[in-house]
Amino acid sequence: MKMKKLVSMALTAAMAVSIVSAAAYADGTFYIGAIGPLTGAAANYGTAVVNGAQIAVDEINAAGGIGGAQIEYKGEDDELDNEKSVNAYNTLKDWGMQILVGPTTSGCSIAVSEKTKADNMFQLTPSGSAQDCTAYDNVFRVCFSDPNQGMASAKYIGEHGLATKVGVIYDSSDVYSSGIEATFEAEAANQGIEIAVKEAFTADSNVDFSSQLQKCADAGVELIFLPIYYTQAGTILTQAMMMGLQTQWFGCDGLDGMLDMDNFDKSLAEGVMLLTPFAADAEDELTQNFVAAYKAAYDVTPNQFAADAYDAVYTIKAAAEKAGITPDMSVSDICEALKTAMTEITVEGLTGTITWTADGEPDKDPKAVVIQDGAYVSMQ
Repeated sequence: MKMKKLVSMALTAAMAVSIVSAAAYADGTFYIGAIGPLTGAAANYGTAVVNGAQIAVDEINAAGGIGGAQIEYKGEDDELDNEKSVNAYNTLKDWGMQILVGPTTSGCSIAVSEKTKADNMFQLTPSGSAQDCTAYDNVFRVCFSDPNQGMASAKYIGEHGLATKVGVIYDSSDVYSSGIEATFEAEAANQGIEIAVKEAFTADSNVDFSSQLQKCADAGVELIFLPIYYTQAGTILTQAMMMGLQTQWFGCDGLDGMLDMDNFDKSLAEGVMLLTPFAADAEDELTQNFVAAYKAAYDVTPNQFAADAYDAVYTIKAAAEKAGITPDMSVSDICEALKTAMTEITVEGLTGTITWTADGEPDKDPKAVVIQDGAYVSMQ
């Protein structure tokens, strides 16, 4: 009897969700969800993604919506944990989500893609850069993949004559970091760059970098490449200063967010270079309007993750209108229509002019910025 009661309660709850969702869809509303770390060590990433998407949603709704349909939007926290990211996905699915923006990080995006594939739900990750993030045909991305970031970084360093003898410090336990390192190393050889020091750390040994830094100092490297996240980079810069190590620093999009860390001395980041598709100081009207709206809403300058998420929502709008989808369509039918439309659209976004291939990869030009006086400044 108790089991029958539990089953009955579960069915009643499921029916309630279904009724609410069906009513909302019939009323002409698209339900778009977002997932990212809103708390914890990578909160700067997830918060930027959820907030950047919100700016786009507000603009689109104010301008009439997607093909006349308004957007209902909701973000969920995954705390940079794969299992919690899947839980966040299930929560959003119960809420009525039809399209997913996210997750923010690679590991979580890969984990959730198993679920979106099974449900045939369209997934557009703003910043999941690992190669396997787009392993399934229902998943696309806005950011560069890890292999592209590594190759582009080595090309930029070589073509701009920044250094010929470099050190690399990377996280061998992280798919993002190790993926970038591998292609950086391959392209460095083509650019005449000697990797004099290659030092790894893991998630279990990411506090003391004195050994790695000392090896770079002893080798006399001209530049240290950091394909890692901003939390570890902040620690490395602090320890390098304490050791008296002076060198050039170059990273990828994982360093974006370092300036917003609590209790971090921004002067330590002076001169740090990173490859990114977005520069908040760009003078084009789209960027300046976005930066102004973001600052007004959140009292902080948006980073690349916010820009990627903003572009993701406008990409969904462009693909949805190209495909002619409507809110009353099934999740699977929406996904099938969007998959085709994604290869037929061009988006003039904050992160560049973007087109997509059927394997989910974006095509756009990278940019490089340098940190000067506590802000990102575009490099040529």
